[in-house]
Amino acid sequence: MAAKRLKIAVLDDYQRASEPYLAKFKDDHEIVYFPDTLPPYNGADTPQSVKDALVKRLEPFNVISTVRERTPFPAELVNQLPNLQLLLTQGRRNLSLDLDAFKARGIPIATAIHNHATVENAVESTVEHIVTMILALARNIADDDAGVKAGIWQSGLCTSLSGKTLGIVGLGRLGGAAARIFHLGFGMKIIAWSQNLTQEKADEQAAYFRLPATTADGEKTFKAVSREELFKTADVVSLHVVLSDRTRGFVTSNDLDLMKPSSFFVNTSRGPLVVEQDLLNIAKAGKIRGVGLDVFWKEPLPPDSEWRNPNWGKDGTSHVLLTPHTGYVEEEAIAGFYEQAAKDLEAWIAGKELSDRLA
Repeated sequence: MAAKRLKIAVLDDYQRASEPYLAKFKDDHEIVYFPDTLPPYNGADTPQSVKDALVKRLEPFNVISTVRERTPFPAELVNQLPNLQLLLTQGRRNLSLDLDAFKARGIPIATAIHNHATVENAVESTVEHIVTMILALARNIADDDAGVKAGIWQSGLCTSLSGKTLGIVGLGRLGGAAARIFHLGFGMKIIAWSQNLTQEKADEQAAYFRLPATTADGEKTFKAVSREELFKTADVVSLHVVLSDRTRGFVTSNDLDLMKPSSFFVNTSRGPLVVEQDLLNIAKAGKIRGVGLDVFWKEPLPPDSEWRNPNWGKDGTSHVLLTPHTGYVEEEAIAGFYEQAAKDLEAWIAGKELSDRLA
């Protein structure tokens, strides 16, 4: 049963977008906002003092609202929160939560599901970001913007993608949608690889995205290739793989060294899929044209991270385009998450069933 006066913690809401939706609870309950993110409790290099700080921060609260995968809740952390009665999150899955630990303690996890637009040819916000990042990197948008503002005019050349080859690592929901856009909109050839991808599955994905299995010139629309061929021949390599024990660090210098000097590497999935130092070494040596990252090995990106160097693209280094994991941070989606969280909290306080639960 919910406490009469709840202590509610709102974590990781960088933009404080939740306040308009949770404001109705502030008269009857205590709400505390923590827009900063502490390092993960289960991080390999998280010192005990930081773990203790996270426990101390969260221990008083009955309800915690957390943004998907920003603050992980492993069992050890869950079991040190004696007052916790409800967790609010987003998404159909959240790999950063130990669901068994929540279930063992009888703590429900209410999740908000974003309903995507259903109009013809609509795509998810993340797909829009993938396409934008690849185009911005190839067209040198960020560097040119900074140059013009600094008084510089046409300091370099951009790259056309029309007719080039897009290599998709992980031909799933997001990778397939991005591939469709580049194939139809720019005439790009699509090659794909993942650990279990076959040509039959690639053809099925083409059909799912309303594309023929074969193009007019007799080539496969989505062509399954070997890992080596993808990295060796693609003009753009775009990563779309779920992070797991099997895929953590699975992209290494062995792959990156195969890429053409004119090519681009883009990761909008998860930072730890790639060995960070290997990618840094490639970029520092300028072995490929550019790197685009929306995800990182530690988030938020530490202030002293080498990726924050403002001199990328100079002195023989690769161009680097960074965005702060904003592929899904779209105003309607985020507003919808918090609107649903407020409804779930209201229902739970009233003793009613939660609409969607992870535990």
